[in-house]
Amino acid sequence: MNDRPNIQIYIDRLILDGFSVPHAQRPVLQAAVEAELGRLLAEGGIGAELRSGGTVPSVPAPAIELSPDGNSTEWGQQIAQAVYQGLSS
Repeated sequence: MNDRPNIQIYIDRLILDGFSVPHAQRPVLQAAVEAELGRLLAEGGIGAELRSGGTVPSVPAPAIELSPDGNSTEWGQQIAQAVYQGLSS
């Protein structure tokens, strides 16, 4: 039996201030964010204040620098890690 809680996260909008992702790479970026955030939540769980459920209007994630030489998968992983830090703080 799985004792882990069922966590559902809906991200309405992801704002990357000062960084543009080519339209063709957006699905790859989205998939990378989802996969990495899912991995982080499965491994580390979620903070007690969010375990009881509810809606969080925004998550203040720490600033990150996305390398222009990176790819959408790497960027997605970095973004997910920042979002997870925001959820955990």
